[in-house]
Amino acid sequence: MSGNAWWMMGLAILVGAMLPLQGLVNAKLGTQIGGPIVAAFVSFLVGSIALGVYLLLARHQIDLGAAGSMPAWVWLGGLLGAVYVAVVTLLIPRLGPATMMCLVIFGQVVAALLLDKFGVLQSAPRTVDAVRILGAALVLAGVVLVAAPWRSVPSTTSHSTRAR
Repeated sequence: MSGNAWWMMGLAILVGAMLPLQGLVNAKLGTQIGGPIVAAFVSFLVGSIALGVYLLLARHQIDLGAAGSMPAWVWLGGLLGAVYVAVVTLLIPRLGPATMMCLVIFGQVVAALLLDKFGVLQSAPRTVDAVRILGAALVLAGVVLVAAPWRSVPSTTSHSTRAR
């Protein structure tokens, strides 16, 4: 594997490591300002401002004319992101960051395999063979081990009291 591939994999791991922290930060924000939807809105607002500042500083060209000729479904990315952030913000205090992220990753793996199989938004479908299905099953096994549903779950009231 080339050095560039290692760098990209490291960056992907770093970004992945930020997701549970983002969920915890948004959950804490939500307890202070009005719930998970308000926290998700604020999260997207701050993120949009940060991206806007970057685009201005980088003097990046934006071709809004091309956006009008695209199919309507291309705008779903923002909606999907908003649903993701709102649901993670809602569930992470209840499930805990490790369980929540494991469940999210399992959902991503299953969805990605289905998207590969049927070639959604790609030029051609990709093979989903027994090895890839076994990989998804191993992810599920990891989810079960991390979530450990047979253990008693601490109440959210004792957790929120301890955090204060």
